[in-house]
Amino acid sequence: MARDATATDRTGSDRERLEVEIRRSRRRTRTVSAHREGEKVVVMVPARLSGAEEHRWVEAMLVRLERRERRRRPTDDELMTRAEELSRRYLDGQAVPESVRWVDNQQTRWGSCTIPDRTIRLSARLQGMPPWVIDYVLVHELTHLLVSGHGPDFWVMVERYPRTERARGYLEGVSAVAGLPWDRDD
Repeated sequence: MARDATATDRTGSDRERLEVEIRRSRRRTRTVSAHREGEKVVVMVPARLSGAEEHRWVEAMLVRLERRERRRRPTDDELMTRAEELSRRYLDGQAVPESVRWVDNQQTRWGSCTIPDRTIRLSARLQGMPPWVIDYVLVHELTHLLVSGHGPDFWVMVERYPRTERARGYLEGVSAVAGLPWDRDD
């Protein structure tokens, strides 16, 4: 059954109106879960729940889903803070960007860096990917502030980030599924 619902955050303010589909299952006996399917939120609940219990669980799962999505979709300010932390941790604090922001116009790149004005842009396609993948792209672009090109010195610095190979594999897989070109040097 599908219906509109709102969830209230801790401050008591209403969030945007969401289409929520509740799926009851006789096989599901204890767990409740929620995920997005396009623009709607699907909440899976045990069939035995009362209407009041269902309502409480839907509210809780919408709050939990929002928190999870917020962690995976940092703001531009949060990206900047994260870039500063990654620079300190893996690049001895030497890479200092002027700005870091999301952009919608990068369809074949995950990120880009303009060295003269020290700006970093990340493709909005990264939003929703695991944080360690976004961190890898940030480290990659931060390294360009120190080393231009993709030569051996560049990769030595990027590989200070411990999940480099894993993140590159993840992005390569996403690129393959989307039919995007994958350049092992980018």
